[in-house]
Amino acid sequence: MENLDKAYDPKKVEEKIYDFWLKSDFFNPDKLPERHKKPYCIAVPPPNITGSLHMGHALNATCQDILIRWKRMQGFKTLWLPGTDHAGIATQNVVEKELKKEGLSRFDLGREKFIERIWQWREKYGNIILDQLKKLGCSLDWSRTRFTLDEEYAEAVKTAFLHYYKKGWIYKGERTVNWCPRCRTSLSDLEVAYQEEPAELYYIKYGPLTIATVRPETKLGDTAVAVNPKDSRYKKYIGETIDIKTVLGPAKMKVIGEESVDMNFGTGAMKITPAHDIRDFEIGEKHGLERKQVIGPDGRMTKLAGKYAGLTISEARKQVVEDMKEIGILEKVEPYTHNIARCYRCNATIEPILSEQWFLKMKELAKMAIETVKSGKVKFIPKKWEKIYFDWLKNIKDWCISRQIWWGHKIPIEGVEDVLDTWFSSALWPFATLGWPQKTKDLATFYPTDVLSTDRGIINLWVTRMIFSGMEFLGKNPFRDVYIHATVLTREGKRMSKSLGTGIDPIVLIEKYGADATRFGICWQIMTGQDIRFVEDNIIMGKKFCNKLWNASRFVMFQISSQKIFQIPAKSAEFQKQKLNKADETILKSLDKIVNLTDKDLNNFHFGQAARRIYHFFWHDFCDKYIEASKLRIHNPKSKIEKENTEKVLLYVLLTSLKILHPFMPFITEEIYQKISLKDKKMLMIENWPR
Repeated sequence: MENLDKAYDPKKVEEKIYDFWLKSDFFNPDKLPERHKKPYCIAVPPPNITGSLHMGHALNATCQDILIRWKRMQGFKTLWLPGTDHAGIATQNVVEKELKKEGLSRFDLGREKFIERIWQWREKYGNIILDQLKKLGCSLDWSRTRFTLDEEYAEAVKTAFLHYYKKGWIYKGERTVNWCPRCRTSLSDLEVAYQEEPAELYYIKYGPLTIATVRPETKLGDTAVAVNPKDSRYKKYIGETIDIKTVLGPAKMKVIGEESVDMNFGTGAMKITPAHDIRDFEIGEKHGLERKQVIGPDGRMTKLAGKYAGLTISEARKQVVEDMKEIGILEKVEPYTHNIARCYRCNATIEPILSEQWFLKMKELAKMAIETVKSGKVKFIPKKWEKIYFDWLKNIKDWCISRQIWWGHKIPIEGVEDVLDTWFSSALWPFATLGWPQKTKDLATFYPTDVLSTDRGIINLWVTRMIFSGMEFLGKNPFRDVYIHATVLTREGKRMSKSLGTGIDPIVLIEKYGADATRFGICWQIMTGQDIRFVEDNIIMGKKFCNKLWNASRFVMFQISSQKIFQIPAKSAEFQKQKLNKADETILKSLDKIVNLTDKDLNNFHFGQAARRIYHFFWHDFCDKYIEASKLRIHNPKSKIEKENTEKVLLYVLLTSLKILHPFMPFITEEIYQKISLKDKKMLMIENWPR
């Protein structure tokens, strides 16, 4: 036996052990020993190249690494596939901010030079988060690292686009879309973040009617007034054309009947602006209404806005309101709480505008996605998240897949400058990373993947799209289980955010307490709820547990002669039970129970329960009871057999504990294991999982 230092120091161990694993090449499934035959694969949700590790990443990566290490020890041919996402708008925004410091914009550089700058930025900063995952102990196969803009991946994206295009499912059309005036691009509904903010509700006379709106500047683009056909107040007006007074002079407006109008909102009469509201666009299509675009892509009023042309939206609103007061058509203004739509990347206010874009028809793809989950081919854990999935698919609209930014996959049609929505390429992740559209060995071996672990916020942005993409292109579901992991909040229950000053950097925790303590403390908090109110006390507990494990291991190793090379039974049933005393039998029985419960918990993604059970077994059953009782039997035994059995049971329980703890606390368990003298010893990370 090699001696362990008096105290455990993660700084002395973690980098050394990670290098030890890397040199073994066992993160690569092709290099695993012969017994690892059945494939097991997880593709990491690719972090943006703009990012660094946050608590959500740390939790998700810990969960995935626990599963991979557990399955690897069980003899599976495990592949945990790493990579990063080019993250179109997010990355472009970051580099634009860097340019702004130099007094430049992307337009000053031009498209080609701007993209060169992004590649330079990516080279410098693009793999920060992957390096941080190594500090966390993640056993990813780095030889297979992928990027959603690498050459092979670009081929997959092109193949997917042309497949849909040839089927007639991709088309170009003019529709009202969510538009970010700052990013100068369209966004899908799922890329819009809503923030509740105080606003004002303006009541405006429309001839004999009164409408209420929070956006009086869009009144310049109105082409109808809609009322509910069931509303007795307005039935007589349906189909009529009314004369109205406007800030641009007299006008005529048709009144239409529309069942979707909420009779209880405002006055129950709703202005229809097809060019500046997605819902109004659909109503306009139904009733054949004119589309009058009064706000341009730059966020300023167009020529159709008459005397307001060139004004910003806020300037136009202020002036329109003043002019309405002057001509006597503004009845009243009320305070109103309104959900403001904002760009999910730059936080600018979204302006729906009429725009020519590329769309993917969703009807057949949605049916396919619904059936895949209904049939049980893909299961959500917890099951309740299926509702979000089904609700979106049942009400789905065609997907606007074009973006007017410069960084991304260009639409593969000659003369088109637009790039594809980032999520179009991300939707191919589970199979494009394995070599598709080529028929590679990896694709044949590891697809479908086994588990997707991800955040609830991107169920429809990403998970849904991967499911229908996998079914469409390979005829198979891309994964079997979708584990929606917990969301990490502050102690007070607020969203963690670096910009808001509420974020906690897991790298700081690793530096302070060590990776194992951080992993175990995070895992400890993953219980049945979907939200975690993060408490650093649990990381401190993880640190104390590391020390307990270290000290208990030192004790066991000190009791056993350094001259012995032990061959320990594979399972407790192999001990000669007639020679064991009651304490030996009790601890072995408790150990068997913990092994079985750990398997059960991990099969059910109950990470917190598994961590807590192992902790209580090791600290209380093994350390507090068995180790304390063993001291007398070792130093003052009744017989030689009692002493030998006690030594063997001590070592067996320690080794088995190291095995079941390894997925949770890989560094310290591997370090201790490497100090123990065992016959035919391997790395702990590829040792046999206890049965």
